[in-house]
Amino acid sequence: MRVTVRLFAGLKERAGAPTLEVDVPDDGTVADLIGALDGTPVGDLPARSFIVAVNREYARPELAVRAGDEVALIPPVSGGEGEDPVRAARLCDAPLDAGRLSRLVRDPRAGAVVTFEGATREVSHLDYEAYAEMAEPMLRTIAAEEAARHGLVAVAVEHRVGRVPLSEPSVIVAAAAPHRGEAFAGARAVIDRLKAEAPIFKREQGEWLEHALPSPDGVEGQLDGQTLEGEQP
Repeated sequence: MRVTVRLFAGLKERAGAPTLEVDVPDDGTVADLIGALDGTPVGDLPARSFIVAVNREYARPELAVRAGDEVALIPPVSGGEGEDPVRAARLCDAPLDAGRLSRLVRDPRAGAVVTFEGATREVSHLDYEAYAEMAEPMLRTIAAEEAARHGLVAVAVEHRVGRVPLSEPSVIVAAAAPHRGEAFAGARAVIDRLKAEAPIFKREQGEWLEHALPSPDGVEGQLDGQTLEGEQP
């Protein structure tokens, strides 16, 4: 089927028109539509240059595209002056530096900078393992979405993997916003989603602790037990 895709701002200028036409399989998805952009004026852009909207809602790659759907490519929105607000989003196996992240998010537009540290407490150490190839892009996505939702001008998040000794931070979130309310709310939203969604796992005193188990549609479930069956201390 042939799909008309609406374009805006720099994408429209690049294409020289407000729309373009692409051919998508009758049972195609958003991912198929993105693939069909190859050979068009916007087909060689990096993946983070736009997001697809279907029927005026941001769409995941697996969403089906039907004949008659209103499809648009959404470039970065105004408010960030074209700059990616995510200054860092990564896993690392070395000690984290809150001061460095705080400096990363400082911005002339920001009247408030909030830094959150989650540290090992009460035990000599914690061990963290992550599905890194999935977790790191997820950290960036969470940070970007919460920056947009809370009006953050900059955000950074890092999570340590491996062994984290007592009192050392395992995760740091730094958020900058024009006002303190947005900065506090944005930082909290990032850490809350990270704990609920990112595939990062914690071992304490030989046991893997309970971890949130999101379903594909974002509804969270929980593992029944406090440890994974078969794990030995």
